[in-house]
Amino acid sequence: MQLPSSMATLRRHLQPGLAGLVLLAVLLAAWALSPGHGRDALRERALDLLLPLVPWETGGGPGVVIVDIDRAALARFGPWPWPRGRMAELVAAAAAGHPAVLAVDILFAGPDRFAPDGDAALARALSAVPSVLGFVLETANSGQRLPATPILSRAPVSLPSLWRANGIIGPIPVLANAAQGFGALVAAADPDGPIRRVPLLVMAGDVVRPGLAVEAARLGQEASTLLIDPGGTLVIGDLTVPLGSDTMLRLRGSAAPPTIPAARLIEDPEARAALAGQIVLIGSSAPEVGGLRVTAASPATPSVRIQAEAIEAITSGQVLSRPAWADAVELAGAALLGLLCLLTAARLRPAAAASLAVLACLAWTAAAAAAVPGFSVLLDPAGPPIVAIVTFALATLVRFVRDEWRARLLRLSFEQHLAPEVVRRIAADPAALRLRGEMREITALFTDIEGFTAMTERSKPTDLVALLDAYFDVATRIVTDHGGMIDKIVGDAIHAIFNAPFELADHPQRAVAAALALLKATEDVRRSPLGQRLQLGRTRVGMETGPAIVGDVGGSRKLDYTAHGNAINAAARLEAANKDLGSAVCIGPGTAARLDPATLRRIGTLTLRGQSGEISVYTPVSLAGPAST
Repeated sequence: MQLPSSMATLRRHLQPGLAGLVLLAVLLAAWALSPGHGRDALRERALDLLLPLVPWETGGGPGVVIVDIDRAALARFGPWPWPRGRMAELVAAAAAGHPAVLAVDILFAGPDRFAPDGDAALARALSAVPSVLGFVLETANSGQRLPATPILSRAPVSLPSLWRANGIIGPIPVLANAAQGFGALVAAADPDGPIRRVPLLVMAGDVVRPGLAVEAARLGQEASTLLIDPGGTLVIGDLTVPLGSDTMLRLRGSAAPPTIPAARLIEDPEARAALAGQIVLIGSSAPEVGGLRVTAASPATPSVRIQAEAIEAITSGQVLSRPAWADAVELAGAALLGLLCLLTAARLRPAAAASLAVLACLAWTAAAAAAVPGFSVLLDPAGPPIVAIVTFALATLVRFVRDEWRARLLRLSFEQHLAPEVVRRIAADPAALRLRGEMREITALFTDIEGFTAMTERSKPTDLVALLDAYFDVATRIVTDHGGMIDKIVGDAIHAIFNAPFELADHPQRAVAAALALLKATEDVRRSPLGQRLQLGRTRVGMETGPAIVGDVGGSRKLDYTAHGNAINAAARLEAANKDLGSAVCIGPGTAARLDPATLRRIGTLTLRGQSGEISVYTPVSLAGPAST
């Protein structure tokens, strides 16, 4: 019986093939060419989870403090909008703390509606401290004119992704004259909804203007201009900020900076000491003011906190960027991870393969996490691992289906040689199948068809093959149903072994029962129309029991699980002796010694080739005539 038992052969079967590589290529192409919004959203959501976990170093520049017009302040001083006089009181209280910069995250568009002198009071308060006011972009017309921060460049710079509009809407002239800088009060919402970025620069008409965070950092650096370096960085005094491919600053989801309630700042002079030398932002967390935004951190994040986080990132030198080469690195990483997962799925056991695949994916995610504080670079921590895991899952599924298909074919092949329950036992416990050479007692059973050679000469090939198919289908099923193993089929002969590969305590009895069933079943084949037409001869059986060496023989390319020993040779010669003895079943003395004597009749003595003495041979009593003397 030929079995694919060599582990080297099995490993060759499990080598990753062209189908696996094509699968990986398809996944990589689908990921690389998928709509950008979907891929970007996956990356950004993964970064939303990762960035708050990254440890950040505290910068050496001025800190950021928020003055919050909260609901308590609205309850104390009246509903929003406040008169400009009240805002002047708040700005004056903040200025009394001697901050480095005061930025207001509120748009003062149009004159004060409550008191004619309110704008003048607010202007006086703003002029007492380096202050930044905000503007918004106007898309319908050219808007109003505001002083522009000088932005220089050493060489022509292309900023195709710059946020553009026709003009701006900003504070009225009296307030604009009191401020020292102006920044954009805008934030970019991603396609999936949350705000994750604020613009570093915007284009209003034909003028490039800074965002509020950049302008506050500029005043904090006491820089008169901004400089765009041809290498793709924005120089703000001693600070350098990478512009990236979209001139946006990616928020990192850091903890909220120190916050002082507006009412406390106005009423408690001691609270103002915390503002000394800091960049102070005035804004509101009250829903009534309308400054709440959806971010990755919260669905109701005050816009002043967004600007404060952006200022902290700029002043600490921890501005995150996504360089132009990031897509190529991620594609290469996905390819390498996918190939590794494909190879592990094909070569290793499932548990080991899954562990290695998970470790490789975690290594990529850890490297992406380390790149954030180490290099301020944003790499996708989830996309390449997802491609790799999907590749691993599909490759594992393909391997499972392939192995199940091969196992089914193997079971079908085994069932042609062994009883189905034996096959199920092997499938349940492959280790129980010992294929290396061993000595054990077996019962060998050999069959032959009487007059087969003459029948082949007078038969058509198609008829002969059809008759043999029917004959062997019946005969092999009987052998395996009785627990025997079909060793091989040679011409018209069946070589079978009982008590291998698993032990059968009653293997001689099973062999005799199989022989009797063979005679009966093959007689039915002889009486079939085709059997009668081809004159199929009788089946003759010989069997003997004795020790034999069983195991795989044949080298690494062709293995044959078979038996070698005197019992095998004797069974072949006993089958041939039926012709001289006129019997159908000839049983050797080894088998006879294991059977009930009452079930046998002695039919003669023989001297078998290769043996020195005579032996007695027997046949089942149900088949025998008078006993031989």
